[in-house]
Amino acid sequence: MPNDRLKNYLHLHLIVFIWGFTAILGKLISIEAIPLVWFRMLLAAIFIGCFFLFKKRIPSLNRKALWSMLVVGIIIALHWVTFFEAIKVSNVSITLATMATGSFFTAFLEPFWYRRKIIWYEVFFGISVVFGLYLIFIGDISYSRGIGIALISAFLAAIFTLMNGKLIKEYSPAVIGFYELLGGFVFLSIYILFTDSISWKALHLNEQDIFFMLILASVCTAYAFIASVKVMRFLSPYTVMLTINLEPVYGILLALLIFGESENMNSLFYSGAFIIVFTVIANGLLKNKQKRIDKV
Repeated sequence: MPNDRLKNYLHLHLIVFIWGFTAILGKLISIEAIPLVWFRMLLAAIFIGCFFLFKKRIPSLNRKALWSMLVVGIIIALHWVTFFEAIKVSNVSITLATMATGSFFTAFLEPFWYRRKIIWYEVFFGISVVFGLYLIFIGDISYSRGIGIALISAFLAAIFTLMNGKLIKEYSPAVIGFYELLGGFVFLSIYILFTDSISWKALHLNEQDIFFMLILASVCTAYAFIASVKVMRFLSPYTVMLTINLEPVYGILLALLIFGESENMNSLFYSGAFIIVFTVIANGLLKNKQKRIDKV
């Protein structure tokens, strides 16, 4: 029904807006990236676990699938750690603009992962993204460390997306998310326990941190994860893909509104960010067109 479609389309924009707000929370929370992600994965796993209890459905897996999800959970943990670290050493705008390259890491990894040919326009778009990054880099080289860390985060995001692409064919996203969050939490717990780089005092949260952390784990992680799956049942992958590409736009606008002067960038940054976001959207348009041609 048209009304249902519009309702779910608006809901999807809300979810993407929430994902963009994740970067804002990463800057507002005072603790370092590793303990921040440790808390996020623990609390989000608890929230999704409560969701299963409410539905009276406890997920079970075979050993191979369980280990696969735990490994992906480690990659997600590293992705989130580098994501929040990039925000803390640079700013939200730099990090989100750089993270938009994740879809192109995926595009270049897919041919090897699924053993298909490289598509010509993906190479062209990849070069365009590199040019956009170059503009951002030369705009202010003081952000070079943040750009480098965000690129690592984007690469890790591409890897776990490809791995989840196979898992999603057999298991529900909520089940996958629950075990991956647990895997990442256990991995970070072992790291904190057996290394001297993070003290247990670093896990201390003040009242403001607790408030923002609960929002991050519940609304921005558990809720957005489950709600996005429900929305995708009513909207085409094409619509979902184009809307998700607006995440860095929402995030950068929010950062400018909330943090003001510290997020103001020069014209080279906005030129580079525009090239990256435009290229990501154009890639999605061509992919959708190609799928329609293949069906015919």
